[in-house]
This record gives sequence, structure tokens and C-alpha cells, in this order.
Amino acid sequence: MCGIAGIIALGNGAPRVDATELDRMRDAMIPRGPDGCGSWVSADGVVGLGHRRLAIIDLSEGGAQPMHDAETGCTIAFNGEIYNFQEIRRDLEARGHRFRSTSDTEVLLRAYAAFGEDMLPRLRGMFAFCIWDPRKRKALLARDPLGIKPLYVAEHSGTVRFASQVKAILAGGGPVDRTRDLAARAGFFIWGNIPEPHTLYRGIRMLPAGTCAWVGDRGLERPHVYFDLTEEVAAGEAAGARPIERGRWLEELRAALARSVAAHLIADVPVGVFLSAGIDSTTIAALAREARPDESTRTLTLAYTEFKGKLLDESPLAEEVARLIGADHRTVAITGADFEGELASVLHAMDQPTVDAVNTYFVTKAAREAGLKVVLSGVGGDELFGGYAYYRRIPQMLRWLKLPGAVPGLGAGMRMLGAPIAERLGQAKAASLLEYGGAVPTAYLLNRALHMPWEVSRLMDPTEARQGLAELDTAGRMQATIAGIQDPQLQLCALDLVWYMRNQLLRDSDWASMAHSLELRTPLVDAWLLRDVIRLRAGGMQIAKSEVSRAVDPRIHALLASRPKTGFYIPVGQWMPKELRDAAGRGNPYRQWARFVLEKSPTA
Repeated sequence: MCGIAGIIALGNGAPRVDATELDRMRDAMIPRGPDGCGSWVSADGVVGLGHRRLAIIDLSEGGAQPMHDAETGCTIAFNGEIYNFQEIRRDLEARGHRFRSTSDTEVLLRAYAAFGEDMLPRLRGMFAFCIWDPRKRKALLARDPLGIKPLYVAEHSGTVRFASQVKAILAGGGPVDRTRDLAARAGFFIWGNIPEPHTLYRGIRMLPAGTCAWVGDRGLERPHVYFDLTEEVAAGEAAGARPIERGRWLEELRAALARSVAAHLIADVPVGVFLSAGIDSTTIAALAREARPDESTRTLTLAYTEFKGKLLDESPLAEEVARLIGADHRTVAITGADFEGELASVLHAMDQPTVDAVNTYFVTKAAREAGLKVVLSGVGGDELFGGYAYYRRIPQMLRWLKLPGAVPGLGAGMRMLGAPIAERLGQAKAASLLEYGGAVPTAYLLNRALHMPWEVSRLMDPTEARQGLAELDTAGRMQATIAGIQDPQLQLCALDLVWYMRNQLLRDSDWASMAHSLELRTPLVDAWLLRDVIRLRAGGMQIAKSEVSRAVDPRIHALLASRPKTGFYIPVGQWMPKELRDAAGRGNPYRQWARFVLEKSPTA
């Protein structure tokens, strides 16, 4: 895990790379890579690559970056991990390729030499990288299939800049269009995050997940999609059309999960596991222990003093699970004073504003202080297995509201009449029930949104809000997310994976963990596993998410079944500044928190 930055000046009249600017971009990301750094500028001054290193695989200087391939002349700056790099390396060695290091970075370089951009579907991992190819006089930018690792790009007057963080591009001081992106702001008020590919600036964009893009003398070319999540879900649905017997279903699920966890354990440093009282983290911890029975499995749980002795306190059950699987466990208590003391650091670490990730910030901080450099997280489990309550609630809404919701103007009229009452009761979204509850995408928005689109004009200048909402095109993009997927449950899965997991959970996991120089890995966010699970979910078995733990370890399943699901809650509502709590009144405190975060964001 690292931080990368680069300047590619191939356009007519573009100035040569400023090495000082490149180093400023690189060193704005020191927490992402405290173990080393490097910069490289081509002899003709048109390309510069920078790298901050967090050494995980091949801890020697052989893994240092930017890395150069003497045979092809290509140079790479790479952030992430390729979990199947050893398998790819064996294939390349059989084809005659030779290696000087044991790093996955060199495997990427040689894979590019062998396959070009066609190597991308072969890579199992999380990644964002740039490869400069002097033979083509082009650079290849690429990002992993599900969007685990970020990559931001800015283009100005023939020069393309990129980095792992928005703030790194800004820190360089080069010419970047800093005009406010109205779609980004509208999107933030709707979702509590900034939807990809937007950032707060019109001149900086996120390279979309599952895409690659060439940079040449005509600038940044249109991204090419090599992994389309919607198509993958639809294909998995079709592949799983034939019913699967229950016993076989559980066996295949367990095998798929075990393969993913084993792959994510590849490292030359110890790997720990975040352990809550939920199905996802306990599944990962149990499979990690099984994959490496001769090694100690270190697990970590956060406990909050406000929850002590209450149902929301996950630490007692997590400790029981740890004892059951034989893990080396540690519980770290967090208090409101800790939150207050770290609030400025939390806000500074946010690369883009978000209403979430405080929990991830503190648990990754605790893991780093415990001496870990790599941890496995259960992020993605509820999205992959349909664990949220609205997977059951939305089908009920559709049955009741589909017909009345189809009457032109009825839903909007009811919303305008009911909004004042709903707002006084602190339930503003309830006014939109008839307007939004009759179709899967809009019902999903109703359940997941922080604010409804009609509320945005009250939070922004009305003219700017209309412009931002039109550019954002939330309804159209959400409909495109489910195109070709037939099962409503799998439609919700696709919406979650694209709109919530990618834009919120994964992005927050990245900045919060990197703030503490910790690599956070997500075995449940894996393209290989996704294909297996979608096929199994489409196999006619309507099995509850709780069956995941039954498939992995019946002992853990029985233990978890003794306690109702609570989710990964933190007492932010109690911790946030008093003026925000007072302003929230009877409403959702996260709405006030969102405005506070946007105002305090270091990139706002």
C-alpha cells in the first residue's frame, strides 16, 4: 500500500515536468508511505512519477518504486497489492520472463510487457497505477475492478496530473481548475459522500473503478471499461439460473470465501483482523485462522464507553469468538474525549468530505499502535449478501406503492403537502414515500439517502442546486446500474456495490487507514468472490445472510445466533459538538454532521 503521484506533459506547449512540484505532491502523502520514497523524471522531462512506500511485499530495496524495466524501458508507480502475483509470475516465467525481485510490482511490469492492458482482468487485487511506455510514448492509468484504491486525475493545458489523493494534486501547486463542482456538492448532500467520478473541484476527477485510460500527446483519453459491475452481476444471475441443492450451496460458498481470505493473507509482514460481533468479520477471522493454523491470528475490537453493558457493545461477543477460534485478541476502548481530541486530525485526514469513517479511523489507529501494518476488514459483506434491513423492506414497499406511485404527479403532490409536517417531526424523507417507493432505484435512494434531491435546493443556492442535480443525474445513473439485472435483490446488491460501498465504505476505508500508515484489505470485496456469490445467490436458494457463518463454522453460527444483529454503530450523535446536536433536534444528527464536515473539509 502506497501513495503515487505523477505529471505527464505530452501536449503541445506543455512545460516540462517540475521535479519540485512532483516531490510536493508525493510528500503530501507521507502517511500513505512512511517506509521510503522515490521520484523519477524521464530524460526528456515529459513524464515524472513519484511514490511513497509502505513496505508489505518484498521489504528489500528490490521493491522500491518508481520501478524501471530495463528490457522494455517502462516505468511504474503502483499503489495496492496483487494477491495472485505469484501465480502470474509462474506463468510469466514459463514464457521466459526473468525477475530480479520478489515484489508484485515487478510482476505488474512484466505482465504489461507480455499482455499490455489485457493483463488487467488477470489481476486479483486492489490497485491503482501508472505505467509509462516510452515505445508508445503513452502512459497507462488503471484502477482495480471494484474501486478499492483511488486514483484522481487533473488535466490542464496539455499536462495531466494524477495522485492517490486530491490534496496531493493541490499540494503540488500546479495549475488546476479549482472551480466548485456543483454536482459534487449536490451529491454530497444526497449521499453523505461525493459520488464518483466527481470531486469538490471541476478540474479533478476520479478515474472510475474497473477502467483504464491512456495519456498521450492528445491528453487523457476516454477511460476504457475492462470490468463492468452491472454486466458482471447480470452474467452471474444468468449463470446461476439452475437451482443448487442446499448442502452444495453451503460448500461452494465456504470454498469461495476461503479462497478469497487465503489470497488476502499474502504478505511479508503479520496480518491482523478487525473483529466485531458480526457475521462478516467473524467469518474472515475464522477462515484466516484456518488458513494459517501454525501462525498466531491477531484480532482487534473497538469498544465504546457509551455502550458498555448495552446491546450495542460488541466487545464481549467478539472476545468469545476470538477464544473460540484461538485468536490473539485485543479490545481497545474509545471515549468521547478521544473523539474530541482527535476531531481535528480526523477532519484533516479526510481527502474528500464524508459523514462516515470515524469508526474506521479509530480502529485503524488502534491497529497501528498495536504494531500491525496490515489488517483484514469485513467491509462489503452486507452489500454482497444482502444484509441490510432494506433488502426485506423495499420489496414490501414495491408491492404497496408500485401502482399509486405510477400515477403522474401524485407522489410529488403528496410530498409537497406532507413535507412541512414530516420535517417538524424530524422525518423529512417520509414525505417522499409515495413519490420514491414504487421502483427499486428510487426506493433504494429513499432508504439510503441523507437528504432527498428535493431538499438540496434548501442546502445550496437554488440555481446551483438545479445545475448540480442535472449534471449528477442520479436517477438516470442508478437506472443504468441495474440495467439487465432481473432479480430485485440483485438489483439492490448492484446499487449497494456501486453507490454505497464504492463511494463511501471503500473510499473511507482508504483514507482512514492510510492516515495511520495501515494497509486495510477487504476479502469480501473481490471480483473473483463476487462472481461466485452472485451465481450462488441466483441459484434459487433464498438463504439468509446468517447462513454465511453456518457455512464457515457451525460453532460461530450458534454463538452469533444468540445475539441479534446491531450493525457497526458508534456514538457520533453523542460525541459531535453540542451546537450540532442542538441544531439536529429531533432529526437525523448526521445531517448536521454533513454540513459541519463539508465546511471543515481540507479540500473544500
